[in-house]
Amino acid sequence: QVQLVESGGGLVQSGASLRLSCTASGGTFSTVTVAWFRQAPGKEREFVAGVTWLGDSTEYEDSVKGRFTISRDNAKNTVYLQMNSLKPEDTAVYYCAARRSRIITRVAAAYDAWGQGTQVTVSS
Repeated sequence: QVQLVESGGGLVQSGASLRLSCTASGGTFSTVTVAWFRQAPGKEREFVAGVTWLGDSTEYEDSVKGRFTISRDNAKNTVYLQMNSLKPEDTAVYYCAARRSRIITRVAAAYDAWGQGTQVTVSS
């Protein structure tokens, strides 16, 4: 079973950038698809971005396209989420998740390993 730990969150102003990291231990990280989800207060958890285990395919939620970039370094067992041009509506707890599949899905229940989350707060 893969264990995931997120880092890199923080408080920034609108227009700033942050890079989140998701580091894995246990299991075989290079054979899992990884996604980032986020959950704002009072809202459901939503898909943000995903990357296949080879890093050859990515998928993004419409509101982050062109601003966020997901990437992975299997040698470091780490997936990154580079977030640029941050907006107040990006404020949420960000979670990384993994599943043993070659397919990215936006359905949270399809992921069987989750990190504890990292808070991202964007002030206006």
